Amino acid sequence: MREFAERCDGRVRSTSAEPGPNHDATASGGRDLWPRPGRIFAAARSHTFAALATAIDDAFARWDRSHLHQFEFADGRRIGRPDWEGDEDDDLLDARKLTLGKLAAGEQFVFVFDLGDNWAHLCTVGPQRIDPLEQLGIEPDRPLPYWGWGDIPDQYGRRWDADDREAPVPPDPELADLPPLQPGWSSKHHR
Repeated sequence: MREFAERCDGRVRSTSAEPGPNHDATASGGRDLWPRPGRIFAAARSHTFAALATAIDDAFARWDRSHLHQFEFADGRRIGRPDWEGDEDDDLLDARKLTLGKLAAGEQFVFVFDLGDNWAHLCTVGPQRIDPLEQLGIEPDRPLPYWGWGDIPDQYGRRWDADDREAPVPPDPELADLPPLQPGWSSKHHR
């Protein structure tokens, strides 16, 4: 397995490292992120790019997966879903069929989630292989994040359930709105 690192820089950016991906989110929804959140993944050469895309989306708490996404390489190659919603793109390689096996140590590429909002992740392949049993305690059947840092922004910029991005932040109820299920939570919870 290789390690991949992902970091978030403004738009979501991933960095991958062999034996797994390291990913940094570089930007989100049109704004740069600083400090950049990141994740380190363990990934096998036999895992597909589609599985890596799912792992990145899971690690960055994406709940609306109905957006186009793709991997982009320095040589112009793009890997994604060429048949997404009937849009056929002859230049887009199929992420469900291509594995991570040809990635080289230190190689960098970008994963973009939501081509409209451009959550860009810089991925960097790690410098060496890892022993998943030693590093993770298991041998995962798909790419698995095992280290990370930074705040994960909501993919639509919402800060609370009813946030319309125009209303002021509601006052902090200081736990008074919670049922008395934990010490310090209010017993005056009403719904």
